[in-house]
Amino acid sequence: MPKYFTHETAVIDPGAQIGEGTKIWHFCHIMSNALIGENCILGQNVMVADGVIIGNGVKIQNNVSIYKGVKIEEDVFVGPSVVFTNVKVPRSFIERKTEFSDTYIEKGASIGANSTIVCGVSIGRYAMIGAGAVVTKNVKPHALMIGNPAKQKGWVSKTGCVLDFKTNEIAICTESGEKYQVINHQLINLK
Repeated sequence: MPKYFTHETAVIDPGAQIGEGTKIWHFCHIMSNALIGENCILGQNVMVADGVIIGNGVKIQNNVSIYKGVKIEEDVFVGPSVVFTNVKVPRSFIERKTEFSDTYIEKGASIGANSTIVCGVSIGRYAMIGAGAVVTKNVKPHALMIGNPAKQKGWVSKTGCVLDFKTNEIAICTESGEKYQVINHQLINLK
């Protein structure tokens, strides 16, 4: 008996590995050799391709397809209808499966609804991708990215609060009280 939940309409291919406490909802398809961690939630109509790795505590909202080459670390949030690509120059009449580019979503990052993540990028720890953004290049840890193409518009704390550096060189997270400073274009948690 599996120690995870799957809705009766979900399809789990033989060889897929799913961690304890994970919930897989309506019309999902988990392909063979996909690895899904513990305590994840996959909303309605999520497809996880062969070879995808998803860490513990990940929440993937409705209508997301995660293609081969995507690795999602623990505690990541993927909003509804996020799009991951896997080849840079697709053509229906040219086979380019050998050109798939890897995409890495690091621990604690959040990707807003209807965002597009172009293959071959890394999204840093605790970064925040705004709804509808199109990510075409690597994203720094804690960066707040919005627009098409996505551009950095600020920094967010571990809890996701936008940090205010206007009044001081040190910003304090309004939720956790943690202190942050930007040093050499990187956000440093001073705790």
